[in-house]
Amino acid sequence: MRKSQAGFTLVEIAIVLVIIGLLLGGVLKGQELINSAKVKNFAQDFRTIPLFIYGYQDKFKALPGDDSNVVGHLGSAATQATTPSSSQGNGVVDGNWDTATLTDESMLFWQHVRLANLAAGGTVVANNNTYWPTNADGGRIGIESGSRHFIQNTDGTTFLSGTYVVCSKGVLGKFAKQLDTQMDDGKGETGSMRVVADNHTRGQQALANSAIDDATSYTVCLGF
Repeated sequence: MRKSQAGFTLVEIAIVLVIIGLLLGGVLKGQELINSAKVKNFAQDFRTIPLFIYGYQDKFKALPGDDSNVVGHLGSAATQATTPSSSQGNGVVDGNWDTATLTDESMLFWQHVRLANLAAGGTVVANNNTYWPTNADGGRIGIESGSRHFIQNTDGTTFLSGTYVVCSKGVLGKFAKQLDTQMDDGKGETGSMRVVADNHTRGQQALANSAIDDATSYTVCLGF
């Protein structure tokens, strides 16, 4: 006598598929929310740094990093920049945004705004583990005074302009494009925000969206 074999009914299979669909939808939605939060964090970094400058200038009538009387303003814990020589107090944040020179104004910018209680973070310049500010993906953030030769447009004629330039490194391409859409013109090679390779050489052209890979890390810079 043959035994009948039990199996799933169409209704049961349909229920399982619905549950799987709901789970996948929840995972995708959750990832979308995480990605959206990251882009907001990146954007907040760019929006906050100008407030550090304006707040410091309001308090001390000087520019953080460039302050020639920083010890008088912030006490003995503060370090006055010494490179470039005799340039302190000239209203310019000298030094590259990603400098490794501990005495550069662009390096000491962060110490000054932190000691002025405008920003959180370590104030020991030589401590690389706590001193450098980082973005939501752990990439380095920095600032320098604007240079018309910093980043070109893809046509080689239009340079990123602004009194200051803030850069954030290690941003995935998909986030870089979203960030540019949210804060600028949605094009990585034009406007006040530009996207370049993490190993970008100063003066090279910015990248068009078609050249930006979603899964590759880039440096995003904003002039203001």
